[in-house]
Amino acid sequence: MIHHIIRRLLWVVVTLWGVSVLTFLVAYAVPADPARLYAGPRASAEAVQAIRHQMGLDRPVPVQYLDYIGHLLRGNFGYSFHLQSDVLPIILGHFPATAMLAVAGIAVEMLLGLPLGVLGALHRDSWIDRLALMLSLLSVSAPAFALGMLLLYAFGFVWPVFPLGGYGELANLVLPAVTLGFVGAGWYARTLRTTILDVLDQDYVLAARAKGLFPWQVTWRHVLRNAIGPIVTGLGLDMAYFLGGVLVIETVFSWPGVGLLSYQAISYQDVPMIMGTVLFSALIILLMNLIIDISYVLIDPRVRY
Repeated sequence: MIHHIIRRLLWVVVTLWGVSVLTFLVAYAVPADPARLYAGPRASAEAVQAIRHQMGLDRPVPVQYLDYIGHLLRGNFGYSFHLQSDVLPIILGHFPATAMLAVAGIAVEMLLGLPLGVLGALHRDSWIDRLALMLSLLSVSAPAFALGMLLLYAFGFVWPVFPLGGYGELANLVLPAVTLGFVGAGWYARTLRTTILDVLDQDYVLAARAKGLFPWQVTWRHVLRNAIGPIVTGLGLDMAYFLGGVLVIETVFSWPGVGLLSYQAISYQDVPMIMGTVLFSALIILLMNLIIDISYVLIDPRVRY
């Protein structure tokens, strides 16, 4: 177990290094001048050059990268010239909003996807099954951006039930969470339906029915407990992805999370903030995957060997 954890932690370090290199190169490959964007269109060339020197952008790119890595190893994610503050405190300040949206999105996924999967499997080849499959197909095919705009127009403008954006109240959370959860619910419905159908044909399920157990007892005690494995895996991966910042959803609903922060950083070519949000998101995803792997090793002894 200890060797497995050490091996995975080494891969986390290597992956983060690769992400930092790629992100740094892409950020500097964009044909935009951060100094010009910061100074404004009316700034003189001398002022822009002074700002470029202050930002350290007049040095070679390899030197800038090595300098950034040196600061990063000391826990310094850099300084955002656009927001006039250190990067890491800003990211940590936006992370609770992303975490709240992630938990709410997972809850919506479960509330929509699991019942559809169970109903479809227990009523195989019926109209209920076909309806569940149609809804799950609609879910996995719906673009998050289009669905969010549609919900905003319908329930924020035509029928003003929920606010058009904002943060701080439960009403502000409903539409972003429904958008995030609906897009992922179809995968859970289809996956759970498939695994339940596989379990229903097992001998122990037939034996439980032969004993005279009620259908709900068979479903709860013997079917769901043995079909839920892929769902747990999907939950872990989704939580990792959501905690990393859901850029599209947060941008559509003006949700002040890490995703919106990264979008604004890209708009202003704020390289330290771009690097910080990408590395922070990558770290969250890698650590969540590590936790999932360790959980499997602890729960299922077959995985150890």
